[in-house]
Amino acid sequence: MVHYKKLEEKKISSKQIWRGILGFNYDTVRLINGKTATREYIVHPGASAVLAVKDGKVVMVQQYRYPVQKVLWEIPAGKIEKGQTPLSCAKVELEQETGYKAGRIKKMLSFHPAPAFSDEELHIFYAGDLKKGKLNRDKDEFLNVKEFPLKEILKMIHSGKIKDAKTLIALSLYENEICKKK
Repeated sequence: MVHYKKLEEKKISSKQIWRGILGFNYDTVRLINGKTATREYIVHPGASAVLAVKDGKVVMVQQYRYPVQKVLWEIPAGKIEKGQTPLSCAKVELEQETGYKAGRIKKMLSFHPAPAFSDEELHIFYAGDLKKGKLNRDKDEFLNVKEFPLKEILKMIHSGKIKDAKTLIALSLYENEICKKK
């Protein structure tokens, strides 16, 4: 079995193909064997998601996701805007999408959802002690909000009704770390 001491690739050049809300780059890199290769990837500002729990029920949003052509159940989430921290983004998205404010909020984890083709880092927070806030969705955002008991959520996962990766990760952590401690 081969073991490499250094796996880093060195950027030789970078070409920005597109820049909008997201970007697309085409880079040339030097591999560890001295050869060159290209890397195409999405440039993403990062995002925050919130696993919000109210009276023992998980707050979920339902929305249409065009790239997969499906209506999905997810935890509230959104991309980090310029000047926002992951925490401030999480608080804004929770209130904007669900109308709830968190009395307490803590970070669960950060991860890279698709490191083979995007530099996105996604931050998941847990929110509790929810209180009514102000619903203020983006003008192109159409969501249904519903609170589910964990048992129903688990059935939805096993039946394939929840397929969103950030939601599956957050719910798995919640079930394994938070609920098992009770």
